[in-house]
Amino acid sequence: MTGLPLYLFAFLSCALAQDALMQRPEVRKALDYLHAHDAEHLEKQIRIAEIPAPTFHEAERARFLEAEFRRVGLQNIEIDKQGNVLGWRPGKSPKAMVVAAHLDISFSPGVNTKVRKEAGRWFAPGIADDSRGLAALLAIAEALNHAGVATAHTLLFVANVGEEGLGDLNGIRYLFGQSPHKSRLIAFLSIDGTSPARIVNGGTSVKRYRIVIRGPGGHSYGNFGRPNAIHAAGRIVASLAAMDVPQRPKTTYSVGKIQGGTTVNAIAEECVMEVDLRSEDPGELDKLELRFLEAVRTGVEQENKLREVSGKHLTFETELVSHRPGGQTPASSALVKSAEWASRMSGHTPSLSFGSTDSNLPISLGIPAITLGGGGVGENAHSLNEWFEPREAWKGPQMVLLTILAYDAEAK
Repeated sequence: MTGLPLYLFAFLSCALAQDALMQRPEVRKALDYLHAHDAEHLEKQIRIAEIPAPTFHEAERARFLEAEFRRVGLQNIEIDKQGNVLGWRPGKSPKAMVVAAHLDISFSPGVNTKVRKEAGRWFAPGIADDSRGLAALLAIAEALNHAGVATAHTLLFVANVGEEGLGDLNGIRYLFGQSPHKSRLIAFLSIDGTSPARIVNGGTSVKRYRIVIRGPGGHSYGNFGRPNAIHAAGRIVASLAAMDVPQRPKTTYSVGKIQGGTTVNAIAEECVMEVDLRSEDPGELDKLELRFLEAVRTGVEQENKLREVSGKHLTFETELVSHRPGGQTPASSALVKSAEWASRMSGHTPSLSFGSTDSNLPISLGIPAITLGGGGVGENAHSLNEWFEPREAWKGPQMVLLTILAYDAEAK
């Protein structure tokens, strides 16, 4: 092989190492375990899903995962200052690869989390996003310990808080920014979603704003002619909805929440709206942000001008309530290559994509990070009609386990 170009030599060496990995009896034993115990892991997914865990209210589910981390044989288990559940699986090196799934669901407190089964599908808020990821996380740790698989690097299993909504990735921000373990962390793998074919190696940049518009209010008839906070918000929404944004890089906007007013026969004296802006390109996101803020200023100004004879006026405040940095783990990186190989080994055709996940944060810090699916099929995430089908669900944990081991063999 000495006459081969260096890049081809490296490729063949990697391929040989991966083939050797599949021949290791303990690896085969771990993969077989995940298949054989699939029904048990699916039942665990239901148990997790039925524990309410809205963002900022994850404590009950965290305590359950803490006990499960002990059950599957992880070590030095703790719930850290941010609320993340940590469990260690020591390797030869103290340097650690993080394997994570998020605790929180994208719903308000009080949502009904009872799982309903119907025509082969399971329905519940968060049943796939990310109860499936948490169940896969436990299954992988359990399989590694059952089979006695040794790793060169330490594995840090994390059930983290704050991935959804205004959580703003606070669990992973803490882990990589303030945790006493941060200097040990060399790579990050999040289990989120279902498909083992989708490898999220790009972090979509996100900015979320809360806009508050205030005015004098008054009676809808007796004080007609005064500026209306909701009317101004309507102008802003209409302006945003009419904006053209590029399809490539994918750039999006959404008014996700709007509330205000006191009663049907009153001029609204306050309106609050929350807006989500995203792009695969941070530069395009900055452009969209400027256009949106100008739409806010113009919308309020138009409502004030139309009602200026009243002598009353509206004011507004803008607050950036969430900023998820973006970036990309290169397709040529060992972590992405390991995931592509593992996806093929589990019977899938891998595809690289962008998304807004916990991986955004380590990617922005230059740390290799990807997000992988936990298996099965799911749809309607962030909806009360979210569903999951346990079709060949074991292939998700198998794919993640192989990714971990392939990367562990390659990482220096």
